[in-house]
Amino acid sequence: MKRAQDSLVLNVLRYLFPLVLLLVIWQVFSSLGLVSKLFFPPPSRIGAALLKTIANGTLASNVGISMLRMISGFLIGSAVGLLLGLSMGWLSWLRNLLDPIIASIHPVPKMALFPLVLILFGLGESSKIVMISIAAFFPMLINSMAGVRQIDPIFFDIAQNYGASRGQIFRRVVLPGSLPFVLSGVRLAMNNAILLTIVVEMIVGRTGLGSMIWLSWETLKTDHLYAALFTISVLGLAINRSLERATRVLVPWDRENGR
Repeated sequence: MKRAQDSLVLNVLRYLFPLVLLLVIWQVFSSLGLVSKLFFPPPSRIGAALLKTIANGTLASNVGISMLRMISGFLIGSAVGLLLGLSMGWLSWLRNLLDPIIASIHPVPKMALFPLVLILFGLGESSKIVMISIAAFFPMLINSMAGVRQIDPIFFDIAQNYGASRGQIFRRVVLPGSLPFVLSGVRLAMNNAILLTIVVEMIVGRTGLGSMIWLSWETLKTDHLYAALFTISVLGLAINRSLERATRVLVPWDRENGR
């Protein structure tokens, strides 16, 4: 037990030391005027700005709004992508029908679709959530489809020989067999949802972390800008670590995710 605790402490120190060293160098350089305090304010000032936004409720309000948009778009886009991806991976006729369409739309930068989305859904919350949904849709669809296609066909043959219905095959073969790929798709979809949430808020949002970043830049409050960026980094790290742990629990047989 003591050896495991010592190993954990060493790992934490190993990851924290470069970050602490960077912050110390940044603080010294900024304090001595070796870098611009306007564009690279000292970490102490950024920390003070972060505490100020926490104290006045600005940060919590913007985080809540961004998280609501991100989760809404992620759930909609990933749910549609999951169902369609599993169906396309399982049914060859559906894959042959839709794959050319997916292949032609997927390479298009998602923000290039934003003007069209604004025309169709207006300037309100709907257009923001639709854009986030589009961002989450494609990685989930592609990973889900790939997860089904990598299942050995012999499992489908065995299930059919034992008289399994299509619903039973879907529940007992398709879903568990594709789960590692699906969970990888969840992580990619979530990261895309975070990215698009911030970008959309920077363009048309008046609330949220993206709007907070853009307003800080327009008013040259760079300490608040870095505070918002730090918050996004912490949220992204927490979400990704949570998804990693969920993957280890749900697919312990997968060697790559179960390390």
